[in-house]
Amino acid sequence: MLVLLCLAQFMVILDVTIANVALPSIGADLELSRAALPWVISAYTLVFGGFLLLGGRLADIVGRRTTFVIGLAVFTVASLVCGLAANGTMLVISRLAQGAGAALLSPAALSIITTTFHGADRNKALGAWAAIGGTGSAVGVLVGGALTSGPGWEWAFFINVPVGIGVLVATFAMVEQVAGQRVEGKSDWMGAVLMTAMTGLLIFGLISAGGVGWGSAMTLIPLAAGIVLVGLFVVVERRAANPLVPIPVLTRRSVVAGNVAMLSGAGLLIASFFLASLYLQNVAEYSALQTGLTFLPVALGMIVAVQLCSHLLAKVGWRPVAAIGMVLAAGGFVWLAQLSGGENALGEVLPGFMISAAGLVWMFIVATTSAMNDVDHREAGLMSGLVNTNHELGASLGIAFVAAIAGAGVDAGDHAATSVSGFQNAFLACAIVALVVAIVSPLLLPAGKPSSDGPVFAH
Repeated sequence: MLVLLCLAQFMVILDVTIANVALPSIGADLELSRAALPWVISAYTLVFGGFLLLGGRLADIVGRRTTFVIGLAVFTVASLVCGLAANGTMLVISRLAQGAGAALLSPAALSIITTTFHGADRNKALGAWAAIGGTGSAVGVLVGGALTSGPGWEWAFFINVPVGIGVLVATFAMVEQVAGQRVEGKSDWMGAVLMTAMTGLLIFGLISAGGVGWGSAMTLIPLAAGIVLVGLFVVVERRAANPLVPIPVLTRRSVVAGNVAMLSGAGLLIASFFLASLYLQNVAEYSALQTGLTFLPVALGMIVAVQLCSHLLAKVGWRPVAAIGMVLAAGGFVWLAQLSGGENALGEVLPGFMISAAGLVWMFIVATTSAMNDVDHREAGLMSGLVNTNHELGASLGIAFVAAIAGAGVDAGDHAATSVSGFQNAFLACAIVALVVAIVSPLLLPAGKPSSDGPVFAH
């Protein structure tokens, strides 16, 4: 069952990055303008992040398997339509549908894991789940490059269809149906609307910042509106008889710290994949397949790092692991800040990227295990939705942050080879952020370590 659920999550994370490598081919085949091209990526991220909390809460209320099955079915059908897209509009709309399906299946799958496994097995299961979040990004670049250079970009989406059907059939045989939480009285639909709107506006603003800059009205207005809705959401939830998101839950130290860890870890990891992929293709002039193959050792290194982290976390706890992971990440980014634009692009990129990615995947495990460590069964879907939401917020923030610093280097064109300094500055900024998080995270995280025996949940 763990393999089954992780496979579904793997598809979801894969689709965040798999289209990045295929983007030039998609733009050429569908004749997309420069303004429309980023929305092939952003449409998925926007809806995925915007609906995650709602999807997590629905898993608690409607039922985890039911929510998972609906989300998986929507995601699979939308993937098929993506591959069949005849124009940009059809592709972007189907990417929106993919994001909606992912927002349902991802938190439902994590809540099934959280409530099914116990003690030491639960920690191992959450570790495996967290590893998917990191390695999925690396494999997404590899698979995207191989499929784009081979059968075509359409197969970056078609590949989800047989996997999705297989997981769907196996789910009915392997995952037990559990009734959702009964809600007495009126449902908190106002909270649901506000939660979806505020998350969507914040992500839209961050996505816009990466394209038009932080000072643009397209960036500032959505961000300001999103912040206003956050305040309104808190007021509504405090007064609601059956709040969609109980505010006291969000004040727990483990929940706050875990979600901050996910925000920072995901932001830096996705940003580094974004920068390294563009550097290799725009500056070093690697093909899509060459770029993907470059990241294969990174994915393997992250798998090894996960195993080391699991053992270390059980011995020393969250604080030391988070600090060590972020110091490693900072060291890798310092290496990458030395890029010269020379012929030995592989030697310049790969060592530093492997070090930084290994450190950041530790942060994924710290984030997931700490945030879900003290969660009641009835809140498992909500908390998993919150963790995944911060993954998407972090990804959007990270890309916007480095795109603004790297400047012209993120655009393909004749000027790309002269913009190496932009990549250097962006990686150096990532190193500074990683060092700050290495100092701050031990202050936020609980002093303990994941429980290996005794009660799994604190009621």
